[in-house]
Amino acid sequence: MNGFVLGGVSSGVGKTVATLSIIQALEDAGHEVQPAKAGPDFIDPSHHEAIAGRPSRTLDLWLCGEDGLKRNYQRGDGDICVVEGVMGLYDGDGSSTAMVAEALDVPVVLVVDAKAGMESVAATALGFQQYAETIGRDVEVAGIVAQRAHGGRHEQGIRDALPDDLEFFGRIPPNPDLEIPDRHLGLKLGAEAALPREALREAAESLEAERLAEVASEPPAPDGSSSSDEPAQSGDSIDATVAVADDAAFCFRYPATIERFRERAELVTFSPVAGDPVPDCDGIYLPGGYPELHAAELESSGTLSELGELASDGLPVLGECGGLMAMSRSLTTADGDRHEMAGILPADVTMHDRYQALDHVELEASEGTLTADAGETIRGHEFHYSSADVDGDARFAFETVRGDGIDGDHDGLTEYESLGTYVHVHAESGAFDRFLETIAANR
Repeated sequence: MNGFVLGGVSSGVGKTVATLSIIQALEDAGHEVQPAKAGPDFIDPSHHEAIAGRPSRTLDLWLCGEDGLKRNYQRGDGDICVVEGVMGLYDGDGSSTAMVAEALDVPVVLVVDAKAGMESVAATALGFQQYAETIGRDVEVAGIVAQRAHGGRHEQGIRDALPDDLEFFGRIPPNPDLEIPDRHLGLKLGAEAALPREALREAAESLEAERLAEVASEPPAPDGSSSSDEPAQSGDSIDATVAVADDAAFCFRYPATIERFRERAELVTFSPVAGDPVPDCDGIYLPGGYPELHAAELESSGTLSELGELASDGLPVLGECGGLMAMSRSLTTADGDRHEMAGILPADVTMHDRYQALDHVELEASEGTLTADAGETIRGHEFHYSSADVDGDARFAFETVRGDGIDGDHDGLTEYESLGTYVHVHAESGAFDRFLETIAANR
C-alpha cells in the first residue's frame, strides 16, 4: 500500500480538513483510501473513518516502536494511505510527524496556510524542505497543499513562486462549511459532526488527486526484530472472554486494541450509558472517552453499580483515563455536579476547565499488574482535564518515568484484581496481551 504523510507548518493550520478533502479527492478518483494518524489522537481518526468508511490506523513511534508502527501500517486496507500528521511537521520529541515519515520512508505533503500570502507560502515550504537536512532527518517534502487559498491570481502566485522541486498539489478554498466544531478535548467526534460531503467534494475539485497518488510510495516491511521497547507479539489464542464498554462515554480505543482482543480471545461489547448488564466474561476493558458528559446517565443506569460489585468479587477490570474516572467513587463535573461512579478505586475525580496533563508517558511497574510484570516498562499517552484525589493508603502499580500519571509520581490505581490508569497504551506495547493472559490464567 503506497502512502504519504500530510504534515503541517503548525498546529491549527487545517491538517484535518486537508486530510478529509484529500481522502474525498482520492476516492472520487477511484482509489480505496486507508486513513491514518501520526500521533496518539482518537478524535481526528474518528473524522477519517466517517469519510473513508474504514478505521484510521494509529502510527506513533513512542507508542508502537518502529516495527510496530510499520505493522500497523501494513494492516491497513486500501491501495493508498493518507497519514495525517500531528502538530507542526518537526514538533514533538517522542513521535513527531517527521519521525513517522522517516520511519515509513514515505514523502511528506506540506499543508501551508495561504490565507495571507503567495511568495511567502513558497518561502515557508522551502524552509521546511531544507530544515530536514539541517537536523539530519531523512524526510522528503515533495510539495504543498495550500490551505485557505483562493483561485485565480492567488493560486497562480503560489504556483509561480514554488521552486521546481516543490510541487503544487492543489488548494483548500475558504469555506465555513469546512470547519469542525470543538469542545474541551478538541474537535467533536466524526460521528457527531462529520464534515458535509458536498463541501468536501467542492474542495476536492481544487486538488490534484492523481498527482497525490503518484507521489505516494510503499514503506519497507518491518524487520521482525524485537527490542526492549518493541515487545514480541504472541499470536496464540487463549480461552477467555473480554467485555469492552462501547458507547458515547467510552469511545477512545485504538483499532489495533480491538483487533488484538479479537485475534486472541472472545470479545463482547456493552453500553454502560444505556444500562446494559455486564456480559458474562473473564475481564472488562473500559476505554477512555467522555464519562463527564454522560455522568448522570452512568450514575442512574445501574451498570457501574453492577461493575463495582463484580470487581469486589474479583472480576478484573482495566480502565484507561475515562475508564479510570468511571471506576472511581465519584465524578464531579466542571459545573460542580457530583455523581456516584462504580466505586472500585479509592479516588474521587474532578473535572477542570484546563487540561491537567498532556504528554507521551513511560511507566515502570513496581509490582505485577494487569498490563505489566514487575520491573517492566510500558509506553503510552496521557491527555485529560480531570484530576483524581486518592486515599492516603491507595496502592499504585506504576512509577512514572515520564509524564504526570495520577499524582505526579505514580499511575495505575489498583484495588481487588482491577487497575485504572490515566494512560492510554497501544496494543504494540504488549499491555493488552498481558491483560488477556492474566484474565485467562485467573479463570
